[in-house]
Amino acid sequence: MISYRIDVEDAASHLWRVTLAVPQPAAAQRLSLPVWIPGSYMVREFGRHLSSLGARQGGRALPLRQLDKTTWLAEGAGEGGGALEVTYLAYAFDTSVRTAFLDADRGFFNGTSLCLRVEGREHEPHGLVFGRLPEGWEVATAMPAAPDGAALGFVAADYDELVDHPFELGCFWRGSFEAAGVPHELVVAGAWPGFDGERLLADTRRICEAEIAFWHPEGGPAPFERYVFMLNVVEDGYGGLEHRASTALIASRRDLPRRGNPAHLLTDGYVTLLGLISHEYFHSWNVKRLRPREFERFDYTQENYTELLWFFEGFTSYYDDLFLVRAGLIDEGRYLKLVAKNLNGVLATPGRLVQSVAQSSFDAWVKYYRSDENTPNATVSYYAKGSLVALALDLTLRGAGSGSLDDVMRALWRRSGGGPVSEDDIAQAVRDVAGAPAAEALRAWVHGTGDIDVKPLLARLGVAWKTEPQAFAAALGLRLSEGPVTGVQVRSVLRGSAAERSGVSAGDELLAVDRWRVRRLDDAQQWLTVGAPFELLLVRNQRVLTVHVEPPAQPAVSVALAPDDEAGADARALRRAWLQG
Repeated sequence: MISYRIDVEDAASHLWRVTLAVPQPAAAQRLSLPVWIPGSYMVREFGRHLSSLGARQGGRALPLRQLDKTTWLAEGAGEGGGALEVTYLAYAFDTSVRTAFLDADRGFFNGTSLCLRVEGREHEPHGLVFGRLPEGWEVATAMPAAPDGAALGFVAADYDELVDHPFELGCFWRGSFEAAGVPHELVVAGAWPGFDGERLLADTRRICEAEIAFWHPEGGPAPFERYVFMLNVVEDGYGGLEHRASTALIASRRDLPRRGNPAHLLTDGYVTLLGLISHEYFHSWNVKRLRPREFERFDYTQENYTELLWFFEGFTSYYDDLFLVRAGLIDEGRYLKLVAKNLNGVLATPGRLVQSVAQSSFDAWVKYYRSDENTPNATVSYYAKGSLVALALDLTLRGAGSGSLDDVMRALWRRSGGGPVSEDDIAQAVRDVAGAPAAEALRAWVHGTGDIDVKPLLARLGVAWKTEPQAFAAALGLRLSEGPVTGVQVRSVLRGSAAERSGVSAGDELLAVDRWRVRRLDDAQQWLTVGAPFELLLVRNQRVLTVHVEPPAQPAVSVALAPDDEAGADARALRRAWLQG
């Protein structure tokens, strides 16, 4: 068995030591580290963190030659000389869910950051064992324990499984529950005293039970024997990465529930955390089993392209908050506010008229994870607009009495056997449930760049649509951040906006409006006349400039959604069926 020993080399220097043992190596054995991690579509060059690589066999040193940025060749090995042993250090100081971390209090890693791939031997079983860990540290992972009972030993069927099980290490809070008979574990690192772990467990359990019932309405088994949530809480952070039987999450400490708070109190931050949990858990089916056909086998050496992230991320983004209301954690009104927030975000992105969600999926490797000041003008999020595509499809089917998106998702699961699918497979599942027109509408939404008119679809299900004035900066087409001097700096200028026409540029720092000093641009509404032009004083490249701004003739608006209590009985029944599942 190919095996890895993981040791804490120097926590203060954030260094793991890895020892790889390869039985019966090839005479010239190639070893490589992935350049990306599945689920996060960007080449991240994990090999840049490796150092001090050396190889030995039978007590003698072997040459270890680097071939490229992520590949090494161990030369002179032989099958009769015993196992090839390769040792190296891995620097780990990234708190994100994608890589590896180590300090005196906590350790975390994905195998893609630490475990060299033995080329040609990926299909064999792989084992992992820890050396001595700091006193009091525990280990959390969904990787199965080694059957021989070796201390802190784990085993995976192949390399793909090895790198699909992250590890959380340290002194963390730990809790467990069962959902539909499946053991689940939740660990939280870095929580404040007073964190209400029991409430988080109970709420997470409700989400898990609702999603298992969604995918297996006849009571079939979940696609994993146990599941682990690994949550690292920090001062400010948000994100998650799905795995076959676990997820790594990062969130802000202030978003955790507090002991003593009423059960009905759900802060916006806690709802966001529950939505993240729901999103990553839904991925256990939609992207880890159902997945793009292009991902049937991963190529860890380069980008793996697909046009289907609108489905695997966008449709998952649609269902994540929907399951909060279906699990009884939020009410209909709060859910519709979340839908409106996403809708407004898409409508405020000029790039939605430039790039389709299929193109956005394909370009994820160079655009989504590498945003800059022009990103909102040239791209659209396959998460956000993909979620609107799912909403439009679901409401279209329900309003026409042609089933629902729930039926499509389950049909696709059955047809594929929970395996790789293509866009044609998705379209066929839609046709099976609702006929060819629905499949054609889906294709138009996915490959087109026009806005999706969801207003009449929502009205048919008894949802009231209202408009509200946008905030001042948003109405001008400005996205702002905190500036180094004034506190107001332009992050992006939206295409076709009043700010763009006036000559405002990304990076400008705003000083005054009509000669009045501002530290918050929205404060200018206190003295400006609505729709009237004004002078904006700004700093650009150390120069003080004045620009003339002509606000739009028609006030910019955003959308607000709420249950329509005056809707007819049929519409209210459709809404209940949609939101309650």
